[in-house]
Amino acid sequence: MRNRKHIAAIATAASVLAGGLLAAPASAVAPAGHGDGQCSLAGATLTATASVNGPLTEQFTTYAETGGAWTGGDSTYTLPLKGGRTGWFFSDSFLGTVNPDGSRPAGSPFVNNSVVVQTSKGLSTVTGGTPDAPVGIIPPEPDGRWYWIGDPADGPRGTVQVPLLQFERTGTGSFDFQWTANRLATLDGDSLQLESIVDLPSATGINWGSWTLEEGNHTYIYGIADPEGVRSSYVARTTGMDRLAGEWTFWNGADWVADETDAVPVVPYVANEFSVAKYRDGYLLITQDTSELFSTRIVARTGCSPTGPFSEPVELYRTPETGLAGSYGDADVFTYNAHEHPNLRTGNRLLVTYNVNTFDNVGDVYDDASIYRPRFIDVELQVRR
Repeated sequence: MRNRKHIAAIATAASVLAGGLLAAPASAVAPAGHGDGQCSLAGATLTATASVNGPLTEQFTTYAETGGAWTGGDSTYTLPLKGGRTGWFFSDSFLGTVNPDGSRPAGSPFVNNSVVVQTSKGLSTVTGGTPDAPVGIIPPEPDGRWYWIGDPADGPRGTVQVPLLQFERTGTGSFDFQWTANRLATLDGDSLQLESIVDLPSATGINWGSWTLEEGNHTYIYGIADPEGVRSSYVARTTGMDRLAGEWTFWNGADWVADETDAVPVVPYVANEFSVAKYRDGYLLITQDTSELFSTRIVARTGCSPTGPFSEPVELYRTPETGLAGSYGDADVFTYNAHEHPNLRTGNRLLVTYNVNTFDNVGDVYDDASIYRPRFIDVELQVRR
């Protein structure tokens, strides 16, 4: 029997994705867009050229197919770690081996989160549990509730903080689950093993942790909810070196307030996971477009504040894998949750990743292991006044 555990991203992405099922070229020039706010990006014209990042694509493909450890995952966040390492943080992850024909063996180990550590010598996988019985770096609770990760951040005293979304089963079907709480894991900064889990604000149903932005003494935490059926971003903030474990306040459209119920959406049509990073003297938001069903479009918005307002979206890239007309020729395949890795940015050249998955989570993900892996693209931005 194949492993029939739920594949997190399939159901998560099914609720947020958007877009036409047209294949796209591997390199494309994006149309122009304009910034918003009071900074040099305001009124500027943003254009972009995007192409596949060959070195990372080759490195992760080779590792997945020959490393005998991580063979696929989603979320795909990064954080600089001690000793010049880079941690690639994944939610649902397949482990084990890949067959010579590119298929995934039945019964391959499956965990809800993992880290692939990148050094100058190569890649290695970190999980919890034992080699014979692996679990996530943040394992499920005894009652079966499990955790998908958000964007990790530097914690106090050299630790790593990982915002978590906790879920529970509501039935036996692949999509029979629901969010129950936001929580925060603290990991040892050397071993990446779990030290503690504490609660985060969860009163409103906003899923916090889509992105974290450290700026001076503040840490901004982005989350998502669906007011009037539109997936939208919200912003919280902490102050001080406790970072995500500090006291949270919430943007109400005019000020930072203590009550989570006063939080208001700051930008519509984001994905579950997206990025907001400093860019020049403003901010750059990158997301998969969710204004249309199963979108292939990765878009950018600019603003002059972490809370916006943000410009209208500018298309950066179209993912070529999606749908029957895509590179897999499979109507079940989709792409989702694109975001930048600002720690790996070089000048105006951005590294953006997105995830690929399939609604056939007991067939396709085993028949072709290459489907359930991140994709890496370089985006060269140009800004003109």
